[in-house]
Amino acid sequence: MNRLGTATSPYLLQHADNPVDWWPWCAEAFDEARRRDVPVLISVGYAACHWCHVMAHESFENTTVGELINDNFVAIKVDREERPDVDAVYMTATQAMTGQGGWPMTVFATPDGTPFFCGTYFPRPNFVRLLQSVDAAWRDQREAVLRQGAAVVSTIGGAQAVGGPTAPLTAELLSAAAGTLAKEYDSTHGGFGGAPKFPPHLDLLFLLRHHQRTGDPDSLEIVQHTCEAMARGGIYDQLAGGFARYAVDATWTVPHFEKMLYDNALLLRVYSLLWRLTGDRMAARIARETVRFLAEALAVPGGGFASALDADTDGVEGATYVWTPQQLIDVLGESDGRWAADLFDVTTAGTFEHGTSVLRLARDVDDVPVAGFDRVRAALRRSRAGRPQPARDDKVVAAWNGLVVTGLVEFATTAFALADGASADGASADGALADGASTDDAAGRLRADAELAVELATAAGAYLARTHLVDGRLRRVSRDGQVGTPAGVLDDYGCVAEAFCALHQLRGEGRWLDLAGELLDVALARFGTGDGGFYDTADDAEQLVARPADPTDNATPSGLSATAAALTAYAALRGASDYRAAAERALATVAPIVARHPRFTGYAAAVGEALLSGPYEIAVVTADPTVTVDPSADPLLRAAYRHAPPGAVVVAGLADQPGVPLLADRPMLGGASTAYVCRGFVCDRPVTSAPDLIGQLG
Repeated sequence: MNRLGTATSPYLLQHADNPVDWWPWCAEAFDEARRRDVPVLISVGYAACHWCHVMAHESFENTTVGELINDNFVAIKVDREERPDVDAVYMTATQAMTGQGGWPMTVFATPDGTPFFCGTYFPRPNFVRLLQSVDAAWRDQREAVLRQGAAVVSTIGGAQAVGGPTAPLTAELLSAAAGTLAKEYDSTHGGFGGAPKFPPHLDLLFLLRHHQRTGDPDSLEIVQHTCEAMARGGIYDQLAGGFARYAVDATWTVPHFEKMLYDNALLLRVYSLLWRLTGDRMAARIARETVRFLAEALAVPGGGFASALDADTDGVEGATYVWTPQQLIDVLGESDGRWAADLFDVTTAGTFEHGTSVLRLARDVDDVPVAGFDRVRAALRRSRAGRPQPARDDKVVAAWNGLVVTGLVEFATTAFALADGASADGASADGALADGASTDDAAGRLRADAELAVELATAAGAYLARTHLVDGRLRRVSRDGQVGTPAGVLDDYGCVAEAFCALHQLRGEGRWLDLAGELLDVALARFGTGDGGFYDTADDAEQLVARPADPTDNATPSGLSATAAALTAYAALRGASDYRAAAERALATVAPIVARHPRFTGYAAAVGEALLSGPYEIAVVTADPTVTVDPSADPLLRAAYRHAPPGAVVVAGLADQPGVPLLADRPMLGGASTAYVCRGFVCDRPVTSAPDLIGQLG
């Protein structure tokens, strides 16, 4: 009996009709393995994973393979996004045994969960031989199997060890990290390394903050080049917005077509900050289109965002997205079709499979007529909508939704700052007028985008508080408004707490700050290692064969980095030095590897930049109770948003507004809006003009 039919995970539901007698991850499955005295087959993947689908079609949907598994194993299917703790433990084992990892992940374990053989994707003939070999080894070479399992557990226990060397995360270490990234930078194509090439969003965020604090031009150049290369490449959807997971080449041309929520959330932060710092029109366009992509493709009813769009459409990767020159002509007509083929580099040879091409910008979009560009994109989008569409993994992951809330807030504050077509100090706000419209029309559309971001962020935050927070603890996932059973892990607490801090700043409501504090108190009490670091699972969570504690940043911030970021923001907003000290202790545990391996500590380094910068605490006291509804109406608040140093917190509202500590005991001067700037709990004199405020932030 397949037991996945009632799962909340779309990935598990994809396997509910397999001939394999799947169990979800549960104690009962291991009890059954002990009762039958058979090994456990643990298969880990996720809904948008192309090779997971391939292995499912080849093996798990095959009746003969299903019988072989059912006769000799207890089979457990795991959604890595739903159970990142399980994934982390067995991925460490897979990497220890094979030297590499990935999904689908295939693990054979004893009935107590000890892994003794690990791998990833296996073609069906190889997988059948592997099943037969493992079954024979379990029956005939049991002692050798158990010895190997014990050795693997010892290895992964060491890999997850805590209590290593610590050091302050200093300016020298961060400069060394920026220098290391500069050496690893691909000066031809942007980004870091070769194929496959992933969007380095966390490293880019660090480099932007490093440039803010130090003025380092090389850091800014790396970000500008990489952001432009990605935006022009096939990794970015030139018609509907949104970034794919990675490019299979080094030139950003052909993507692996799945679109993940976390990538787009983090890249939204990068492009928004690049836009704010430089006025770059490309960055403005990409940030705005990413917000619309999130709203149109990933927002779910009731608030929150779905996890991903699949790489495949009806089993074919990229089928929704690729074009031939003739298809462009069929949709657009001869003249526009040839023009679009030239603009988007669609050739008869093709850049993808079977003579098809992935759309990429072969020329700078600023060099083509805006009206023509928009008309052609709209027509192609309408045509593409008639094709079969990729499936959507519509489960809501707490941590990833926290990331997108923070990204939306940062976009909104940037857009509000630039919505009048000029910065607070009177300089031209390039990018606010990126569509070439009149100043008034462009400003109105930009405010509309900002308001959309506010609406999405507020709804998602409310959904997380209403659905995922259960009895003071976070749950990892939900679907269709129903919360799942997996407990939240550390990155859920860190990312959601940081999001609540962002909403507190945007909305001026005390409840968001209170919720952030409650989550951080749980993180400190339940996840701490005792030396300043953190485990990824709580002390009262299900005990696995090892307790994961990975401090490195990868596709998303590590739980440690995310929690340090939230602690830093919360300390500044609350005026609580003990939370700042906790953030510094956490970063000290990862500081020794920041300079040597910055590509895997990008968010930790970005948080370090915030701490070194201050972070600044900026409070704008005003008589206008609607300032949090339309921040663009107050010149001081626009100036604060436009010129805020790395990691600064900004609040605005009435004097002594309830629930907003930074507004306490801070009156207006002479009846005018007044800004109070503090740094590290030390404050400057209050000011009432934008130029004076900008001078304090410089």
